[in-house]
Amino acid sequence: MTMHPPVRKTLTKPSNATKPAKQASRASTTRTASDSSAGKRTSPAAQQPPEAVTEFKTTGIKPDSLAFSLVGAAHAVSYVLEGTALPQALARVFAQTNATPQMRGAIQDISYRTMRQVGCVDALLTLMTSKPPEPPLLYSLMCCALTLLVKVEGEEAPYEDFIVVDQAVSAAASSPNMVFAKGMVNAVLRRFLREQTVLLATVMKQPTALWNYPQWWVDQCKAAYPQDWQAVLRSGNQPPPLTLRVNLRQTSVPAYLSLLEQAQMAATQIGPFAVRLAKPVPVLQIPGFEAGMVSVQDAGAQLAAGLLDVQDGMRVLDACAAPGGKTCHLLELAEIDLLALDSDPKRVERIHENLARLKLYAVTKEGDAAKTNWWDGHAFDRILADVPCTASGVVRRHPDIRWLRRKMDAIQLAASSARILDNLWSMLKPDGKLLLVTCSIWPMESEAQAAAFALRHAAIRLDAPGQLLPQLDGNNDHDGLFYALFQKPAV
Repeated sequence: MTMHPPVRKTLTKPSNATKPAKQASRASTTRTASDSSAGKRTSPAAQQPPEAVTEFKTTGIKPDSLAFSLVGAAHAVSYVLEGTALPQALARVFAQTNATPQMRGAIQDISYRTMRQVGCVDALLTLMTSKPPEPPLLYSLMCCALTLLVKVEGEEAPYEDFIVVDQAVSAAASSPNMVFAKGMVNAVLRRFLREQTVLLATVMKQPTALWNYPQWWVDQCKAAYPQDWQAVLRSGNQPPPLTLRVNLRQTSVPAYLSLLEQAQMAATQIGPFAVRLAKPVPVLQIPGFEAGMVSVQDAGAQLAAGLLDVQDGMRVLDACAAPGGKTCHLLELAEIDLLALDSDPKRVERIHENLARLKLYAVTKEGDAAKTNWWDGHAFDRILADVPCTASGVVRRHPDIRWLRRKMDAIQLAASSARILDNLWSMLKPDGKLLLVTCSIWPMESEAQAAAFALRHAAIRLDAPGQLLPQLDGNNDHDGLFYALFQKPAV
């Protein structure tokens, strides 16, 4: 699925300055503006051009130290402040360092933790400092360090408090851009430890700090789900599980669970093809992953292929297909003639990689699903339309999304998606089925979109789950997705 966000100038603080929207993949989201900004203090990113974040440079710290990981995470958070999605920000950091896989894991962990706590730690910095720490790298380092000091209910602290303070000071001292502020880093962090009860009680009066979402996101969630909004927001702040899709062409779910047991990896079946590991591990440590026995895919996302009801011999289109998870699942379920389409050539390569690992075949094309220049004129029996959206339902996996979006994005993306759906409908055979999928929780991108589409085309709406709110409740564990299934009337 593709997202097309405009750019904003700050992470948690609003700004009136925006740039024109540009196309970006799900994994390369750009940052967007919050609402009103009058009279409010802004973070360093609001005052500095993107070039203000310097390249990764450290002296006097070991690559296997927490200080090194803090510097790396601070750079990643700074790149998010510029407008880069966290996965791309981390890739940039890793390209600048010779960090071991273990240290890369530590940098990634701190970065993701920080993105889940930005609202809280930004409010703490506002309370404890007279102005935002500058340059942006210093602000980001302070956010990362405070994140490690703030206790999260139900989670064990990743490091001892005194280690965090000591290593944060070392991190500042190691960088030519932050060494002048090592005393300030020490003073602010130690003050937090002394006064944390009072400080946290004060900032938690602010919804942005309490929930760690922009205010508009909290308000919109309340309006959409007056009974469930708190559970929805809380679910987005939980680290996601590692859920696998078992490839039934190679094995069965019981057989794969037995393989995991032999590898001493606890796991639970949570869907027809879905197995959730009790403890996430790197993908290369997953038994049978390289051989194509399993793929990483959320349990909710695994519903798509079954809903489309593909049968042997059918001609099927997976529009907006990258990175290819649903493409591959369709091919695992039936012998079909499948075309996987995506507008981003780099993401088309991801489809190729997934197909190769699973030993599956599909025709892939680079093309815009809102246009027809890629289509050969032969209609499809089934179309999977995983359309552009805000990705508001997958924030537990991509916690930076909440800070990279603005209130109006859903309206813009819904309009773009409507054009895609109208175009794809013309390519569907009579009696054929089209499945609308989004990973959004905003009604204008989901139910309102589906209802308007059915009305425009007199489409027959079939049974489908509709809106799935994000859940982390025993076996009911999935991201926030929406499904609507339509059948084209016979001629």
